[in-house]
Amino acid sequence: MQIPTVKVITQDQRDLALSVFTIAFAADPVMRWVFANAQNCLRAFPEFANAFGGEAIEQGTAYIADGFKGAAFWLPPGVESDVEGMGAMIAEYADESALVDAEGFMEQMARFHPDDANCWYLPIIGVDCAHQGQGIGAALMKHALQHIDSQGGSAYLESSNPRNVSLYQRHGFETMGVIQHGKSPAMTPMFRPAR
Repeated sequence: MQIPTVKVITQDQRDLALSVFTIAFAADPVMRWVFANAQNCLRAFPEFANAFGGEAIEQGTAYIADGFKGAAFWLPPGVESDVEGMGAMIAEYADESALVDAEGFMEQMARFHPDDANCWYLPIIGVDCAHQGQGIGAALMKHALQHIDSQGGSAYLESSNPRNVSLYQRHGFETMGVIQHGKSPAMTPMFRPAR
């Protein structure tokens, strides 16, 4: 199997990357709990993903794999998600049953974020469902983690799909607990110490 090539996403490739995420997360347990209606999911998710991690493009820490088959948005230390933008998408498009538990879920997410001035955050990584199982996610992880290791940084993510936990473990991430509130699906916060 050929190792996928990973490159930095440019500003004019933003919409392509957001399309990759939309396809990759079409059956994601947490995202489909929030945006249960298919039409609302397709309307909200690109803007939600952009608010969640789009700042990585400005930082030069957003990556794309061969032919836009996979993408990852990494936020460097001190750079945060657009919480207001995410909240606006949730308020407008989320399923009413998810709104009951969404605030408590988000509060738990915030509590798990490491208090580490050198910690990189991976808000979103995804591989087009037609290309999963080809080493694309692993190539994206390896590329970013080599850079993070060269900076002496730690790394943090939340796995919204239990199937992906083993991928992150293979790259040195350790489970910190479980994020779950009310009727929400479980999400796994994971931390990788600096190397």
